[in-house]
Amino acid sequence: MRWLWLFLLVIFVMFGIVVAALNPGTVHYDLAFVEMNVAKGTALLVALILGWLLGGLTAWIGGGISRGKLKRGTARKDEAEARADDT
Repeated sequence: MRWLWLFLLVIFVMFGIVVAALNPGTVHYDLAFVEMNVAKGTALLVALILGWLLGGLTAWIGGGISRGKLKRGTARKDEAEARADDT
């Protein structure tokens, strides 16, 4: 399994190098207080990394909410069972 991940990593790194080589120009960004020229490959890489991080954060938060609901549900079930055992 480790070899598969290594192979995929190498493939994507090579793909990134090819994309960067085929797009040598720059992109001009005019943000609120900053203007900058960035290489197209760098801009694409930064966008992909930010998307990956924000997607992971969203999944982590969503999973935490689901785990919390599940935990509350099992706690209520355990409490109901304890009451049933007392009677």
